[in-house]
Amino acid sequence: MKSTTLVLGASLKDNRYSNRAVKLLDSKGVNVRAIGNKEGSINAIKIVTEKLMLKDIDTVTLYLSAKNQVTYYDYILSLNANRVIFNPGTENNEFKNLLEENGVKTEVACTLVLLSTGQY
Repeated sequence: MKSTTLVLGASLKDNRYSNRAVKLLDSKGVNVRAIGNKEGSINAIKIVTEKLMLKDIDTVTLYLSAKNQVTYYDYILSLNANRVIFNPGTENNEFKNLLEENGVKTEVACTLVLLSTGQY
């Protein structure tokens, strides 16, 4: 059963929404993996910079602008995730359509709001 969320665009900076998402996902008991521009840790969650071949990814939550997503299209598709969340500022119709054509559900939503309201 897929149960892991990948935060793509994770930041070490406490004031970034991606950082808050990693912390909130973790506090809600969600298994979290994180990829960002700089290696480090958020709580006990390690941020890596390479595109690891991960298994059991249920959700990819994006914190990358549309132009920075392009190099991740094939990678994200290769993860066979059930859904991809486009957080505010990451909207990308081209990628959204590509994902849906490949059977991946998409949401344009805020991960923090989804978690806070029990809709995650």
